[in-house]
Amino acid sequence: MKSAIIYLFSGTGNTEKIARLYKDAFEQNVVSATIFSLTSDMANVPDPRRYDYVGFAYPIHAFNAPKIVLDLARALPKAEGKEYFVIKSSGEPLKINNISSCKLRGILKKKGYNQFAEYHYVMPYNMIFRHNDDTATRMWKAAKALAPIEAAEVLRHTSHMLKGVPFGRFIAWILRIEHPAMRVNGRLFKVDKDKCINCGACAKNCPVGNIKIEGGKFKFGGDCLMCARCSFGCPTDAFDIALLNGWRINGKYNLAYDGEPEPPKHGWYCKKAYARYFARADKKIAEKAAVCDKKEG
Repeated sequence: MKSAIIYLFSGTGNTEKIARLYKDAFEQNVVSATIFSLTSDMANVPDPRRYDYVGFAYPIHAFNAPKIVLDLARALPKAEGKEYFVIKSSGEPLKINNISSCKLRGILKKKGYNQFAEYHYVMPYNMIFRHNDDTATRMWKAAKALAPIEAAEVLRHTSHMLKGVPFGRFIAWILRIEHPAMRVNGRLFKVDKDKCINCGACAKNCPVGNIKIEGGKFKFGGDCLMCARCSFGCPTDAFDIALLNGWRINGKYNLAYDGEPEPPKHGWYCKKAYARYFARADKKIAEKAAVCDKKEG
């Protein structure tokens, strides 16, 4: 039996949901699939050379891969000619998101890896502003329908590279200032003691162990990735995330909303880009359904 591994980093769960759709699709096609979730400890990372299919899954941070994903790439062994794919998520479908794997691709290329596919899925924001549940559900439905189709393309080693944008590598280089900046910003986090219920979930769930609770006091280190897992998942919305607090979102989305359509709170934002994304998704889903109907007929 062939095997696949997906190296996953997911802040608040959106990318993990996509990765699990791929895992399910692989296994339905008789390919054993493993999801390896990244933490700051790179000691027990599985060797990609043991797998027939190798994937990297991440949320886009400032139009780049998160620092922890780049650290993984640097830690992997050389593997001449090893092919890999990328799956990624973000809250908006702007073309500039296409540049996010530039640095990752460069690191892996020096080690002999070749990228053959990359897929971008739009999922509800965990920063900037809160999508309404109607829109969030539409995003999730599109991802659930697209992921099995595109996972099958991966298994066929179908080439699917996203088009670059002018000065893309330069833009990505500039915006990687987020990596050191968030390490500083993370030290400035605060917790509202009147709201905090001392559940410890933030410290337990931090992927890099940046949050410590000692003697009832919170201590924030210098390793923050700004994944927003702590603030998004806080059951009492007790976090202040310093310079980015104005963009803070708290609480899970309802991804199975079936009520009346909700008027979008930010309907002007990337309106044409969202329309293009959903139109392309609907077209690809419909084309796949037509092929299946033809085979069954």
